[in-house]
Amino acid sequence: MAGRLHIAPQPLDSLLPGLRADEPLLTSPNLAPRQPLSMIRLEGGAPTLVSAFWGLTPPWLKVLDHAPHCARAESLGERAMFRDAFAARRCVIPVSGVYAWKPQPRMKQPFLITRVDRGSLLLAGLWCRYHTTLSAYTDSCALITVPANPLLSSLTERLPALIDPADAMAWLDPHTPLAQARDVLSPAPLELLGAFPVSRRVNDPSCQDWACGHPTGAMARWHSEQET
Repeated sequence: MAGRLHIAPQPLDSLLPGLRADEPLLTSPNLAPRQPLSMIRLEGGAPTLVSAFWGLTPPWLKVLDHAPHCARAESLGERAMFRDAFAARRCVIPVSGVYAWKPQPRMKQPFLITRVDRGSLLLAGLWCRYHTTLSAYTDSCALITVPANPLLSSLTERLPALIDPADAMAWLDPHTPLAQARDVLSPAPLELLGAFPVSRRVNDPSCQDWACGHPTGAMARWHSEQET
């Protein structure tokens, strides 16, 4: 799954061409679910950065602790809250990494999964909106997960699906056929991502020190695996 995100400051103009941002990117070295984050969706035909609650919250949901922060790509058609959002309300969440925990004999070692060049990642997501009062509303979102690729499967069974910037506008467009949108939900290319161990301080979601996401060992990456 994806229970924690690393969102470093990044130049917004590099995420998507023509991106509109009326508010700053929400950053965090250790973002847990049920917190605000930034997502990108289409507004007036343009990709627009807005803030949302991380946990999909349809109008009928009564308990925020039940808001799902992830949805499996294979089962998007099984639950109405995911099916409706997938059909018309797709988004991407810009991040710099995703945390995963590898089981060890005495503990779980946290790793940060990033692009090997440490560039930005666009995670596939769904969003919904409900009115809290007559004049106010709340947006919320969930990540879409797919099976992890062979390099990363020892860390976690599933990871958020990545949206290539070249596919982003089609993904965000509600008029894109659902079959085409489903086609981009696949495990990340082997050569794109790597992972390195980080401090166990990241286990505490209240730890917001950027040092908790610094490498404590070498990055595992696909070409290194092939050479050994």
